[in-house]
Amino acid sequence: MPKDSTLLKLGIGGAVVAALCCFTPVLLILLGVVGLGALAGYLDWVLLPALALFVAITIYALQKRRRTQACCTTDTAGEQR
Repeated sequence: MPKDSTLLKLGIGGAVVAALCCFTPVLLILLGVVGLGALAGYLDWVLLPALALFVAITIYALQKRRRTQACCTTDTAGEQR
């Protein structure tokens, strides 16, 4: 299983790339330049699920990191004086 920081970087990076492709015409321009402009109609079928997947990975990594930090911190309120 990858480390928490690796999962978080993967999730954030993938979500950013997928969001850029969904919300900007950069990918359409690149597809047109290389002659694959006909595939533009199918981009939503790939990019929106990819965005959802990477957002889910980010949420999972953040929850895993929070659980790990909560387990490792010590509570001094319950100690006897």
